[in-house]
Amino acid sequence: MAGFEAAGRRFRTEAEYKAAKRDLKLIEEIKSKVHMDQPGEVITLSEALAKGQFRFESVIGNEFDDKVYELAEQYKSQGYTKNSRLPEGRKARKKAQEKKAKSAGKKSRTGKKSSGQVSLEDYDADMQKVILEEIKKREKRRKLLVILCALIAVGCFGYFGAYSYFAGRTQTDYETLAMLKGSDSLAGGSWQTSLVKINYTKEEDVELAVLPEYETLYNKNKKLIGWLKIDDTNIDYPVMQTGNNEYYLDHNFNQEYDKNGSLFMDAACDVVHRNTNLIIYGHHMRSGKMFGSLNNYSKKEYYEKHSTIRFDTIYERGLYEVMYVFRSRIYNEDEVVFKYYQFFDAASEKEFESNMQEMAALSLYDTGVTASFGDELLTLSTCDSSEQDGRFVVVAKRIKAE
Repeated sequence: MAGFEAAGRRFRTEAEYKAAKRDLKLIEEIKSKVHMDQPGEVITLSEALAKGQFRFESVIGNEFDDKVYELAEQYKSQGYTKNSRLPEGRKARKKAQEKKAKSAGKKSRTGKKSSGQVSLEDYDADMQKVILEEIKKREKRRKLLVILCALIAVGCFGYFGAYSYFAGRTQTDYETLAMLKGSDSLAGGSWQTSLVKINYTKEEDVELAVLPEYETLYNKNKKLIGWLKIDDTNIDYPVMQTGNNEYYLDHNFNQEYDKNGSLFMDAACDVVHRNTNLIIYGHHMRSGKMFGSLNNYSKKEYYEKHSTIRFDTIYERGLYEVMYVFRSRIYNEDEVVFKYYQFFDAASEKEFESNMQEMAALSLYDTGVTASFGDELLTLSTCDSSEQDGRFVVVAKRIKAE
């Protein structure tokens, strides 16, 4: 056990210890670039941490994250912004820059060349020719490098342009869909679809009414299965479902190619014969689209302000209360470990309680919310870069059905 100790903390496993060591290294790198006595730099760092630009894997990293957040809030309360700079900091950096410039200067205080400098005229004609040839070669290499950098820049701008196009199109598309929710612009006449007939077996046909607010959207795309919304966040999207978990990884509601993809429910889930646990997936986009902001739940303060989730199926409304927040990953088939993405139904109370215990043990903090056998759960899952094939997961319990 003594071997698994870092920064005064002991860790149960070698994996946790190594994660802590990686966090310590990352923290040192951050501190080497950020002046913690500069309000603007601290506030900027806090925003970067909130956006997930740095990923911590252990309690050491999380504590550093919390300290930065608290220090940033303290600076904000004093009226500082991310553009604020303290005079002392500027003077210190200016002094360091002057010292660096002085040590790299090419002239002495007298204005004469330093003893180590020479000019072309100091060499004979043959050597001058050799030097000039070498200068020409270097100039050619420089020009080639400039051209190469220009091509790379064009490629980057092209990628950025495409990224911006998809991001802008996605934003516009989903704003339009949000306006269509509750609209009757396609209802009536041949578009009218108040009942959906679902064939499960030859003996069983289920006929369900689509909620009025989703009729228009359902008529546009029959793969719509519901709508997910978390108040005061950008998560306000339709949820799709197909017979596999591939199509909506890179297609939007309008069935166009879109690297943002769509939110979609696992193909194994059934909103009619309700599973114990419904699982919804979405990309963690750096732009914040889809589930790009879901990992904000890693902070308990964020959870306390966003403790409920609205998820309506196209047939009924539902309100859920966040219960567990944890990090996991996709495991190999032969690994005997709790795999949240395979938990759809609990056949018994014992099995249900076992799954709850597994998730409670993984949870980053205690919400005080618990579930009992028979409760209906909702799981939101997105990618997490803290480890290979990592996942960030939020699990909620249904508290209200309408």
